[in-house]
Amino acid sequence: MSNDTTSGDGLDALSYEQARDELVEVVRRLEAGGASLEESLALWERGEALATRCQQWLDGARQRLDAAKAAGPEPEQS
Repeated sequence: MSNDTTSGDGLDALSYEQARDELVEVVRRLEAGGASLEESLALWERGEALATRCQQWLDGARQRLDAAKAAGPEPEQS
């Protein structure tokens, strides 16, 4: 599965928490078994896309933290 985009499948609109919660549900369903091969593959693909979306959120947060650290403390105003 490609990591370069999530558009077209509704993932772009998900918050980190929404994507994470849905990923947890996908994993639960896969671990429970009982799904057909086709359903399992669809769940796996959705899980991969959700994991990518979560990683995008985490990468963005890391970049923001790094930028804030690089900017240094704000000078105090008198």
